[in-house]
Amino acid sequence: MPHPEFLRRLLDEYETALAEEQRTAASGRSTRSQDLAYTLCVSTGTRAVGPALEAAHRMLAAAGAPRAAARVPVTPVTRTAPVTGDARVTPQPA
Repeated sequence: MPHPEFLRRLLDEYETALAEEQRTAASGRSTRSQDLAYTLCVSTGTRAVGPALEAAHRMLAAAGAPRAAARVPVTPVTRTAPVTGDARVTPQPA
């Protein structure tokens, strides 16, 4: 299980990226939100963002982690292999 503080920041940043896309009426998903979605999947051991969000909320509830007051950027990981099978990830430079 990822550290609750990391997971909270990741979840908050993903939700912020989605809200920004909706606010600006962006067509398609940004690379940032795609990277954050992938990092959520890797962090929660899931293969799709919907189950990843559910798992993240469950993990945070189980850890008793409150919502973060300040958002600190999370460095997403980049894909070097498909999510199925042996998913190897490397940190993306900030």
